[in-house]
Amino acid sequence: MDYLNILTAEMSAITLTLKLSLVTCIFLFFIGTPISLYLAFKKNKIIPIFESLVTLPLVLPPTVIGFYLLVFFNPESVLGKFFITITGEQLAFSFSGLVFASIFYSLPFWVQPLQNSFEKIDKKILEAGTNMGGSRVDLLLKIILPSCKRGFLTAFILSFAHTIGEFGIVLMVGGNIQNKTRVLSISIYDHVEQLSYQHAHFLSIFLIFFSFFILLLLYYLNKKNSIGLK
Repeated sequence: MDYLNILTAEMSAITLTLKLSLVTCIFLFFIGTPISLYLAFKKNKIIPIFESLVTLPLVLPPTVIGFYLLVFFNPESVLGKFFITITGEQLAFSFSGLVFASIFYSLPFWVQPLQNSFEKIDKKILEAGTNMGGSRVDLLLKIILPSCKRGFLTAFILSFAHTIGEFGIVLMVGGNIQNKTRVLSISIYDHVEQLSYQHAHFLSIFLIFFSFFILLLLYYLNKKNSIGLK
């Protein structure tokens, strides 16, 4: 079996998978970071409810999430009509729909590690900054964000890797459209359905090693940063 030809044939799916993961992480930075800050520093009675909602994608079956996302993406829904008006295409079975779905499903993988990182910041340092006349923006830009580089790294790598490996929601929301929504996990499933086990095996091994490399990078960089902080 010519592995190079397989990779060449699947380059569209591989490229689309990496693009989806990267775009999802960019959006998660702007959406998930404020949520993490709110959960880490605000203390009130609704926080447990908010945390439960953010964490919900971890326990819900992908089919449940995918079904309701399709309902919301319906061209007759408010969101569906609005998106068609501004872009000219529908959300369901499109790359944009995959991005929306991936943001929702990967949100806990961004929020939780970043929230933990924010919560570990020494409150005395923040109090000292406030006493010296620092505004909330100053504290955020000069103390909080620089102190949580490891948290951002962990959030990025976990969200990136999780988006790469997602299957159920991607299949329901995006389908299997070549060069548009056919990501690597869908391609593997397609080869299994066609009884092309050698292709599926090679692509699965490729995905396993890629995911292992991502996690290895995470642990290595976190360990390196931990040593540097001592």
